[in-house]
Amino acid sequence: MDNLKPNQERREFVRVTHEVPLDFKICNRDTVSKLCAGYAVDISQSGIFCQLGQKVNLNDLLWLSFDRSTLDFCKELENRVFIYQNGIIGNVARVEGSETGSYNVGVRFVTRKENDVGNIFTQTYFLERNFRSQHE
Repeated sequence: MDNLKPNQERREFVRVTHEVPLDFKICNRDTVSKLCAGYAVDISQSGIFCQLGQKVNLNDLLWLSFDRSTLDFCKELENRVFIYQNGIIGNVARVEGSETGSYNVGVRFVTRKENDVGNIFTQTYFLERNFRSQHE
């Protein structure tokens, strides 16, 4: 029998409150060179919930960089997710506006076992090429 309360979700991994600043980039041609800022609210091994000052869209691919050193499951997380230039790659799964003008955003981490890894590698190749051209 299920012991879930009416509004309680079933999750594969436990969420941990982890309120830290984060940097992010929206991985598309127009915004990849723009480093944006936000705050992580909570995190699990499968994703992160954060508050961002810039609007993102569902299914946007994000590059997220934040302090992972204090997380107990950090090593497991780093073995599971797709990391690129010390940031975690994730897909936007939820976007909600807030009263403060920021956006509450749920991001699902892209794992190393994704079925769509070919698409992710194509997008990260594009990112790498743009990062290199900016620093030359």
